Amino acid sequence: MATPSSRQRRFPKDELLPLSDALEEIGISRATWYRWRNRGYGPEAKRTPSGRICVRRSVLDAFKDELEAA
Repeated sequence: MATPSSRQRRFPKDELLPLSDALEEIGISRATWYRWRNRGYGPEAKRTPSGRICVRRSVLDAFKDELEAA
């Protein structure tokens, strides 16, 4: 069995952010997000089994990088 010091360091899981947190981070309203979504723009979001709309941290970061590059 591996000892705690010999275990590899684990990276944090790619967390799911609630849509409200993602929108706050981007700085847009929910109405703007729905408008962008209908036009095929914006970060990809997923609906969880409980019905919440969430965005993966990696997807949000990639989208923010695109915004900065534009």
